[in-house]
Amino acid sequence: MLVATVPAGLTAMQALDSEADIETRYGGRFVQSIEGVEGDLGRRRDWFYFINGFEGDRSAADYELRDGDVEWWDLRSWRKRMREPVVVGAFPEPFLHGFGGRTRQVSVRYVTGARSGAAAIGRLLGASSVAPASVEAPSDAHLFLVAAKTGETFTAAPRNGAGEPGSPVRFVFSGDARSLARDPDRYRFRYEVPG
Repeated sequence: MLVATVPAGLTAMQALDSEADIETRYGGRFVQSIEGVEGDLGRRRDWFYFINGFEGDRSAADYELRDGDVEWWDLRSWRKRMREPVVVGAFPEPFLHGFGGRTRQVSVRYVTGARSGAAAIGRLLGASSVAPASVEAPSDAHLFLVAAKTGETFTAAPRNGAGEPGSPVRFVFSGDARSLARDPDRYRFRYEVPG
């Protein structure tokens, strides 16, 4: 795994190319291989990229990175599921930087007994509200739900529609939310954390 910092203003493709040996296809618009690891159309396995936890909706050659963006490339199968609209692997994104420079207000909700953990998550994410789960969050806000502790799980999904990049998301975390707030990068590069 390669982890690097690049300047804002590069496209996602330029950033990748500046740090890794890549081969592209379709006129340089899509990645075929990174460091010799190739996608395979016949096996329905390709390189996909995420920006701040959102799956890219265009060629990486067309997405311009902004300050603070987290770019992640992942080789995965699309045999059973073509899209992964949003993942937990860039947390605390997309709550902080959104997609394409567009951010949303953040609502944190919690179940009984999880108030202090929810408050810690709210501070981390700059939430506009932290309230019990019974209080409805605005439909256009990102939602982070601190659920009952039934083991440690962490999932992400669109709140509505097809989950276009930048649209409202719903993250659900079960576990020690205060610990997550202290170490928000611990689930980096994961689609979800199953229980």
